[in-house]
Amino acid sequence: MPNVLEVCDLHKSYGQHKAVKGISFSVAADEVFALIGPNGAGKTTTLRMVATILQPDVGSIVLDGSDAVADPATARERISYLPEEAGAYKSMTGLDYLRFMARIRFADRAAQERAVGVARDVSGLDERLGDKLGTYSKGMTRKLMLGRAIMTRPRLAILDEPTSGLDVLNALEVRKTIKQFSREGMSVLLSSHNMLEIEYLSDRVAIMHEGVIHETGTPAELKERYGAANLEEVFAEVVR
Repeated sequence: MPNVLEVCDLHKSYGQHKAVKGISFSVAADEVFALIGPNGAGKTTTLRMVATILQPDVGSIVLDGSDAVADPATARERISYLPEEAGAYKSMTGLDYLRFMARIRFADRAAQERAVGVARDVSGLDERLGDKLGTYSKGMTRKLMLGRAIMTRPRLAILDEPTSGLDVLNALEVRKTIKQFSREGMSVLLSSHNMLEIEYLSDRVAIMHEGVIHETGTPAELKERYGAANLEEVFAEVVR
């Protein structure tokens, strides 16, 4: 089966600063692929380029067979993006926000309601969906945003720190949800600083440092390669 995402020789600079220096990777169908690295490694810039928010200086991004650089509009129909700092309209209720986002994505009323139903289940906010977003905690907002990100069942979900702000129990539920949607056909491009989360969720991991991918493999392969007990030790060895 063809890969859902193919990234080849991607470059991005901000003035004289080279944030991403010719990286290449792929994400297979139904795969959770993690891109990890220290702050300033170029991860978020990479995710934003795949999400068609930023234009690469050089390189190609092929999403589900479509050229995402030349035709970002088509790519956006097949992806969703959850940034690390995602917010919403604080004067809207949670349910109104989900319905608003569903109307943007789908013209068909039945498809809108199905999407909202998925988001309600994923968020787990129940009766709090009737409250305004301005009353939500950071964790509640994050769960709502995750519901919004995957309610369309995209071909590729791009998730930057998906459990940011969540307590342990809610984070566990979110990880189980991501795993479930992946098994049902959604590929995931993930970034997180939580190495336990990465090890639990990811089929493959790429370690990025100073704009370059230095290692790629399954968590088990990386731990064996470095004689490490966990991904934290691998991470430290690679970026040291």
